[in-house]
Amino acid sequence: MSKQHTSVRAYGILIREGSVLLVRSSSPLINPPLWWLPGGGIDFAESPEDTLLREFREETGLSIKDPVLLDVVSDVRRRPNGDRIHTVRVLYTVSLNGGNLRDEAVGTTDAAQWFAVDQLSEVNVAEYAAQAIQVALEK
Repeated sequence: MSKQHTSVRAYGILIREGSVLLVRSSSPLINPPLWWLPGGGIDFAESPEDTLLREFREETGLSIKDPVLLDVVSDVRRRPNGDRIHTVRVLYTVSLNGGNLRDEAVGTTDAAQWFAVDQLSEVNVAEYAAQAIQVALEK
């Protein structure tokens, strides 16, 4: 029997010099690989902003600052096992504070990379991420 689940997550859009930072899904089942915004699930009693800071460090090695709420979006999708997941995404624009870009060693992502904004159409970017980047660029 399939299950239903809700997941609340925080993601950040970091744009510098015409490029945006994305992370790649570590799932070998997704081909071509899927890229999305750095971020992830909000832990119990954790604020969305604290989640954003933690997830950025874990997935990219970078420290960020000045999160500004951009949007809150949600969608419902079906997982390969039949379960349905309702994902609520809290989206922020952020600024770079420091650190050295690196890939996540073990987790849901396995690479962090800058992409020129004008070349994103050539990359398999998650729909929510592509839409959020567009909104951020229009502000």
